[in-house]
Amino acid sequence: MAHATTILFDSFKKELMNGSHALGTQAANGVRTVTTKDVLKAALFLTSDTTVVTTTTAYSTTGELAGTGNYTQGGVTVTNANLPSNTTNTAFWTPSASFVWANLTTSGATDAVEIYNDSSTGKLAIMLCAFGTQSVTAGTFTLTMPTNDASTGLIRITS
Repeated sequence: MAHATTILFDSFKKELMNGSHALGTQAANGVRTVTTKDVLKAALFLTSDTTVVTTTTAYSTTGELAGTGNYTQGGVTVTNANLPSNTTNTAFWTPSASFVWANLTTSGATDAVEIYNDSSTGKLAIMLCAFGTQSVTAGTFTLTMPTNDASTGLIRITS
C-alpha cells in the first residue's frame, strides 16, 4: 500500500454483530447489559511498510512506527468517555480526547493510526485512519478527534 486510506476493517463490522466490542456502556437494552467498556489503543503506522488492508483482523507490530522518545509499540490508550449514539439513520462513535505522543521522534515518517481493541484476546482490529505523511523530531504529535456526531464521528454506520 503506497499511502494510507481510512478503513473500517471488515472483521470489525462482523464483530459488531456478534457483540465482540463494547465501545461504550449501556443500561439494560432488552438483550445485553454492558457495564464495562473495552480498552482501545491507537498505534502509529507507515502503511508503505505494512500489510494493513481491509481484511486485517488483529493488531500487529508489522509496519508500526519505530521511533525514539515517548513512542512505545502498541500505541496509546484511547480516552473513551463518549457513548455510541445514533440519529434516525446514522450510528456514530468518536474517542473523547485526541491521541497525543509527547517528545516523539519518528525514524522516517508515519501516515496512519490503527485503533484496536486491547481488551480482546486477539487484539481485534477496528479501523485504520489516514492522516497524510508526517515526520516529527523531538516534538508533540497530536491527532485531534472530530466532533462526536452523525456528520463527523470517527465511526459512522449509516442505513
